[in-house]
Amino acid sequence: MSEQLLYVEDLAVSFDGFKALNISIFTLNAKELRVVIGPNGAGKTTFMDVLCGKTKPDTGKALLRKQDLTQLDEKAIVDLGVGRKFQTPTVFGSLTVFENLLLALKTDRGIFRSLFGKLGSDDKNRIESVAQTVGLAVELQNMAGALSHGQKQWLEIGMLLVMEPELLLIDEPAAGMTDEETRKTAELLLELAKSRAVIVIEHDMEFVRQLNSLVTVLCEGKILTEGSMDKVQNDPAVIEHYLGRAREKAKEAPNA
Repeated sequence: MSEQLLYVEDLAVSFDGFKALNISIFTLNAKELRVVIGPNGAGKTTFMDVLCGKTKPDTGKALLRKQDLTQLDEKAIVDLGVGRKFQTPTVFGSLTVFENLLLALKTDRGIFRSLFGKLGSDDKNRIESVAQTVGLAVELQNMAGALSHGQKQWLEIGMLLVMEPELLLIDEPAAGMTDEETRKTAELLLELAKSRAVIVIEHDMEFVRQLNSLVTVLCEGKILTEGSMDKVQNDPAVIEHYLGRAREKAKEAPNA
């Protein structure tokens, strides 16, 4: 059985009296891929914000092994091994793919020294290995701005990987992707979860099914249920509070 990596207890966040998050217990094992779904306003982003130090909770703890993330600032959390990728890729379009990965390396060098200083063989090998992992090995000398949307998403994931995180937080990676890019992204995340823990926020239910992982459903800041995709899709509470409403909105969209 896998070792537990993350333990969250009694985590609550309020904004102007509105309780955005109220999670009693959430656990994640090392080398586990977990998908978090839920309607808009369910608390998904707030949960990620707490884990990366962007938002401080009113109460509760989030232990990465024995370190309470709620007591650390964002830099300390990154140094501890937590990497976060937001929905919109933020790569340096005027730099090459190689240079983007180089800047993300966990070093004490400044930007100038990173780009123009002498690069050790270990760092070069790490960059090339990560590029291979995310499917960008043949793009290393190409400008990042010329990549497709999906490739930019993979590059940003690669920029996290060169920092060697133990926990990856990935926000809607399949948004705006082609079907082929979506398939490759699912394969990539499944591969990454063999060596680290990954939490994915996603709205695309077909993509969630491709990940074939445990799903946590958030609603009104609380965990509504957890289980396989088949289980949550057939859960009456999930259908009532999330999937049923999503299907109704999809039906109404062409007439809007």
